Amino acid sequence: MLSAITLHEVAGSDARLRDALRAADLPTDDIEDDDRAFFEAVSGDGQTIGYAGLERCAADYLLRSVVVLPEHRGHGFGRAIVEATLRGVGGDVFLATTSAAPFFSIIGFSEVPRAEVPAAVLATRQLSSICPSSATIMKLNRPPT
Repeated sequence: MLSAITLHEVAGSDARLRDALRAADLPTDDIEDDDRAFFEAVSGDGQTIGYAGLERCAADYLLRSVVVLPEHRGHGFGRAIVEATLRGVGGDVFLATTSAAPFFSIIGFSEVPRAEVPAAVLATRQLSSICPSSATIMKLNRPPT
């Protein structure tokens, strides 16, 4: 049974966030820069399950640093963390991944060509220099509002 997940904002300098991202081979170079927020996902019984981040890019967002701690993988927490992170977020949501495209496609993201990604998203350090150019860029599909 999947218990409720609560998000608590954490600083980019948080050592446990940094360790979790490094262990999952996710970038940490720019996590202390401005215009981004990181969240610790905590289960109903108080255990840290994982982390996620959002970076504001003009009117859009870059979902980043989604990681489920190894002992909690395989229980549907990844989807729950993404849904909790994106709750109430307006604008389009993009992400870049080198290995998790199948996971993100299951939860409503689809691959988009770089040419269709807004300039503010492409200009992020994540997409302009940190992620390899071979990374898959995905956009959250939302019903028209």
